[in-house]
Amino acid sequence: MRAVIQRVSQAEVKIDQNSVGKIDQGFMILLGIHQSDSVEDVAYLVRKISKLRVFEDAEGKMNLSIQDIQGSILSVSQFTLYADTKKGNRPSFIEAARPEVAIPLYDLFNKQLKELDIPVETGEFGADMAVSLINDGPVTIIIDTNDK
Repeated sequence: MRAVIQRVSQAEVKIDQNSVGKIDQGFMILLGIHQSDSVEDVAYLVRKISKLRVFEDAEGKMNLSIQDIQGSILSVSQFTLYADTKKGNRPSFIEAARPEVAIPLYDLFNKQLKELDIPVETGEFGADMAVSLINDGPVTIIIDTNDK
């Protein structure tokens, strides 16, 4: 799994100009799921994200987690994070998980975050979405479960 995590002051996802998910302070997460990913990858990623200390404390140091600040997450599935651009100019997405594998893992990822009392808003898997955000910092972290 690959997660692009952006610390945001606000983020929103719209489908056909209708808001389907909106948060204030927290994380905007773009989640790519590989064909070989498993529930163990979900657990690892949820653990890392929930404890990631990138929010500022009273002294201005990145020392607080999303749970510490009672922040929210906007989670959007993005298969293009597994684009292979080695050959030619048209990316291949063959390594991205098919929907029958990706959807249950994406749902489990969001469920496990919610079980940690982190509010989670989502996009719609496979939909054409318009995502807007204000990156706070900017702070952007990429976590790949193959690098654990």
